[in-house]
Amino acid sequence: MSPRLDAHQHFWRYRPAEFAWIDGRMAGLQRDHLPADLEPHLQRAGFDGCIAVQARTLEEETDFLLDLAARTPWVQAVVGWTDLRAADLVARLERRQGSRHLRGFRHPVQDEADPGAWLADAAANRGVATLQRHGYLYELLIHAETLPAATAFAACHDHGVLVLDHLGKPPGRVAPADYARLLAPLARLPHVHCKLSGLVTEADWQGWQAEQLLPYARIALEAFGPERLLFGSDWPVCTLAASYAEVVDLAEQALLELTSSERAAVFGGNAARLYGLGTQPREAVA
Repeated sequence: MSPRLDAHQHFWRYRPAEFAWIDGRMAGLQRDHLPADLEPHLQRAGFDGCIAVQARTLEEETDFLLDLAARTPWVQAVVGWTDLRAADLVARLERRQGSRHLRGFRHPVQDEADPGAWLADAAANRGVATLQRHGYLYELLIHAETLPAATAFAACHDHGVLVLDHLGKPPGRVAPADYARLLAPLARLPHVHCKLSGLVTEADWQGWQAEQLLPYARIALEAFGPERLLFGSDWPVCTLAASYAEVVDLAEQALLELTSSERAAVFGGNAARLYGLGTQPREAVA
């Protein structure tokens, strides 16, 4: 039976200078969020574990998450951060090669002054190619309007897995029909997968309705299929707009028409496969 996994959540010790993205509207996030805070939610929702994803653009973020994973059996994998344009990127990766939990990296491209330019940047592209040669996946954090640039980027990096976070954050940015049109070319690339996550915080935090968000989830499901979709809560960020249980329920509504085995894949089987859970990291590709 497939494990039940939350494929996207964050941990941090809150230091304001390191979390500039947490603004005055996000008072609930302005404190430490650690495994002990998440564990009751996972247990109530029947999850076996989770994948911890970077929240800071610091090299020490990766080490922080790896340390938590080493001490927390149900934190099963880490998606860290590294400077993809660094001249010593290979040395940075080799320092961590063989890490038991490190499976990939993410950079918040959405926060760049020109996300499209970053995705076309030669040094950034060399960096992602280097990640793939070393057996790591790369997660794309972008907004929906950047999907065309992300598609061109992804087409150049087909030697490993790419994962689109939060469906590309379409609510409030593009109408469902436009989202379907923008997403389709990216979804046609077989090495690209998508996280069913992050929807509630892209809507009105106090007034969102499932009926407003489900069309986006169903478009992503149709585009990627149940074999390339992964559930993620985006805890604790999701708590700005919903409880953990409400986020799980929204995803379950989106997947109602799937078979039980297809739902099991989205709720953990796909994540276990993509992140190589139960296996050691791959060796670098020559």
